[in-house]
Amino acid sequence: MARRSRMSVQKRKRERDKAERAAMKREERSQKDPREETSSEPAVATHADLEGYGLVAEEEEDDAESG
Repeated sequence: MARRSRMSVQKRKRERDKAERAAMKREERSQKDPREETSSEPAVATHADLEGYGLVAEEEEDDAESG
């Protein structure tokens, strides 16, 4: 009998912890500054941004074709 009791206590603890984490997330979202969500900058990286990160392969000139 003790085993069932202990399992139900552990289950209630997990459920309580899960509910607390969800409440913390809701609270963080509600406190988030609405100005952060609507920024004037585009959300898409520009070609210059990609070059800065080194993600764009540089196009070679016609040297390979002529040579």
